[in-house]
Amino acid sequence: MKNTNIIVIDSIMGSGKTSWSIQYMNQSDKEINFIYITPFLKEVDRIKESVPERNFNDPVNKGSGKLEDLKRLIIDEKDIATTHKLFQNVDVETIELLKASNYTLILDEAMEVVDRYEMNKDDFKLLIDSGMVYVEDSTGLVRWNNDSKYQFTKYDKIKNLAKTENLYFFEDTILFWTFPVSVFQAFENVFIMTYLFQAQQQRYYYDMYDIEYSFKAVHYTDKGFELVDHDQNKPIEKDYIRNVIKPLINIHDGKLNDIGEDKNALSASWFRKDKNQHMIEKLKKNMHTYFRRHVDSRTNLNMWTCYKADRTTLKGKGYAGSPKDYKDIKSLKDIEKLSFIPLNTRATNNFSHKESLAYVINRFMNPFEKKFFTKKGIDVQEDLFALSELIQWIWRSRIRKGEMINLYIPSSRMRRLLINYLDGEY
Repeated sequence: MKNTNIIVIDSIMGSGKTSWSIQYMNQSDKEINFIYITPFLKEVDRIKESVPERNFNDPVNKGSGKLEDLKRLIIDEKDIATTHKLFQNVDVETIELLKASNYTLILDEAMEVVDRYEMNKDDFKLLIDSGMVYVEDSTGLVRWNNDSKYQFTKYDKIKNLAKTENLYFFEDTILFWTFPVSVFQAFENVFIMTYLFQAQQQRYYYDMYDIEYSFKAVHYTDKGFELVDHDQNKPIEKDYIRNVIKPLINIHDGKLNDIGEDKNALSASWFRKDKNQHMIEKLKKNMHTYFRRHVDSRTNLNMWTCYKADRTTLKGKGYAGSPKDYKDIKSLKDIEKLSFIPLNTRATNNFSHKESLAYVINRFMNPFEKKFFTKKGIDVQEDLFALSELIQWIWRSRIRKGEMINLYIPSSRMRRLLINYLDGEY
């Protein structure tokens, strides 16, 4: 196993993390190969164009699938740029190829490394009863029984997950998929470019597996972009937030906020309660009032979010937007028309023209996910998680260009977290 050096480049959005990575790859020794992982295909194209010193390849489907092409590129020692989605599907063979290679991983934004795995309970019971898999009592780890007389291609995915040790059976009720930690251990160096990493799922995952990592920040100097000590950079960052960012955010302060005064108001569970259906109607009217009367901005400059299940209920005139979803986007004009921006959107500049925002949820971690980590002794900072999710979403707007924005954030909890952050209290 390689002695992997993991560096978390934890700097505020717009500080130059991606620019540093482009500079670093352009200037690095050609004997070192890079795998650059980003959430969006558009960013893959950007890396290809921005690193002319290297010929980056994006895995393609040549009939046997993108994962097989990724393996071919690794064998051929090519520089690779691809998405989180493909990287999350790596298997044992991919990991072995990486171990035998000399790659540096650059991860643009922390990944989703733990997720609920949906499987029919009867199917899982069949796997247990037939002896194909067993569950470790002490850890809940699902392991594949190599002695089993396995014949069902239907369960090939379960077999692969069990063999890479990234499937857990939690409290006898729920299956959790975890990204195989051995992937990170297959690289010489790993750089993770993000913000507020201490609140993110990937940090909890690293702590769960006792993976060591260090923190850096990025600064622009007369020599270009450089990595600097994270702790020494923190006071500089807080001054920047107080003096530069805070004056750019016009947070609504008025009766439209009354709907979110309760600590748990606008949480996912709040939206599911029958007794709150009239309050949800009220929230929709509040949003219309905010966009039409308080900020009076054009529809294409408005941006809002809620939980996916409530989107149809809450959308209204002046902020519904079209096309209906990302899959309908075919041009820059379509992007400009889109008003609903999913709550987990990050690492994109597509919405940097948006001027007036409405964030009408109260963000908490999935309770099963939170319990999964806390049961393993991991300290989960739920308020900081909520803040980091909110900030990432806000930074999709034109604030990333240093321009003023309007913000309606009716949850008293979320509003307090943001105001404290802008005052340097985080």
